[in-house]
Amino acid sequence: MDETYIKVKGAWVYLYRAVDKHGKTLDFMLSNRLHKPAATKFFARMLECNGLPRKIVIDKSGANTAGIKAINKMLKGFGCPIPIEMVRRKYLNNIVVQDHRFIKRRIRPMLGFKSFSSAAATLEGIEVAHMIRKGQITPGICPFRQFAELAA
Repeated sequence: MDETYIKVKGAWVYLYRAVDKHGKTLDFMLSNRLHKPAATKFFARMLECNGLPRKIVIDKSGANTAGIKAINKMLKGFGCPIPIEMVRRKYLNNIVVQDHRFIKRRIRPMLGFKSFSSAAATLEGIEVAHMIRKGQITPGICPFRQFAELAA
């Protein structure tokens, strides 16, 4: 899990992204701020869609650490006996950092976005197209239906 910066209306916003160890994009979210509530919301949404991981690799971000601790506290409240292990190493999240390149390459010529909603919609399309390029389409399902489900 990692975040990157995107310029919207001349201000920096944060694109949270989660990638598994095989390079598949798990989830992404655009947020105005880099703080505990945003990180907690992203982790909760990611866990809801993808299930409970054994461990999450992050950089040394305080917001992400606080978000994982809040999620572990919630899981303990729901009766989950094993918390999510948090690995805080600077270079272990290189897979997701390298995956940011494809997003940055597409948005760099745009010189930023005019509104948060247009940035979110455009980034959603770029992410879904990148997921299709990486071969994350399930065989046997209509590609258009899966595109609509991924974009929703």
